[in-house]
Amino acid sequence: MTKIVVDITGWLGAALLLAAYGLVSFKKILPEAGRYQFFNAVGSCCLIVNTMYYRAYPSALVNVVWIVIAISATYRLRHATAS
Repeated sequence: MTKIVVDITGWLGAALLLAAYGLVSFKKILPEAGRYQFFNAVGSCCLIVNTMYYRAYPSALVNVVWIVIAISATYRLRHATAS
């Protein structure tokens, strides 16, 4: 993977996480919205690519945890609405 692709992937991930945070903070979407959790999960995946490439392992770990939280929240939301 080339450095420019890794950098673009990292910037895309950062943009997705910031967009999700901004949308929830300004009440444009709810934290329970699937779109919010999707932005968090995909943004974190992108940042993991970037942080692993640059060997920034603490940041990579934070993003792994972020993905686990997003997936868990999505699972709980879907099962709560299905009941």
